[in-house]
Amino acid sequence: MSEPPEHYFSAEPATAAVHRPVQVRAWGTESTLISVSGTFSAGRLDPGTAVLFAKGAPDPAARVMLDVGCGYGPITVALAQALPQAHVWAVDVNARARQACQANVERLGLADRVTVVPPEQVPAGVTFDEVWSNPPIRIGKAALHEVLLTWLGRLDPAGRGWLVVARHLGADSLQRWLTEQGHRTHRAASAKGYRVLRVDA
Repeated sequence: MSEPPEHYFSAEPATAAVHRPVQVRAWGTESTLISVSGTFSAGRLDPGTAVLFAKGAPDPAARVMLDVGCGYGPITVALAQALPQAHVWAVDVNARARQACQANVERLGLADRVTVVPPEQVPAGVTFDEVWSNPPIRIGKAALHEVLLTWLGRLDPAGRGWLVVARHLGADSLQRWLTEQGHRTHRAASAKGYRVLRVDA
């Protein structure tokens, strides 16, 4: 029997690690990150994330941020650079992604303000001013819903979430579902086949 295909949300990728530089531009800063195979969008900045950077913006007053599904770290790094007074939590189930994200924040001098951990290691008492994510749509609807409810449920009362989802992968139905779950969700922007969703706590 053949092995099942490996995905970027595999906990321990078995494929050989190949590193490639990626230029990331967001909110007035530009950085070179090192991506690694076996992680989401290795070798390039995902176009959905680029749309999220172009159409969303962090609140300058935010102090505790979360990047859900951090991959090799483009959103994590952008948030840490845009908000020098904030602390960014970066979570991913993929160990290789966490290692790459940690290496990038260390190389860019951001490690004192970024915590990269598997999801279960975020202390229960930590809440967030903002939750950012290019969520892992392909893990399946039930698993995705659990992920989003878990982390959006940890927004501070005045907090906000920013999500980017491809229209053809169910962005509009996800917006409706989140609203039905009590998370006021608005379409902040549409571009290049993606929806940027703003979720108000």
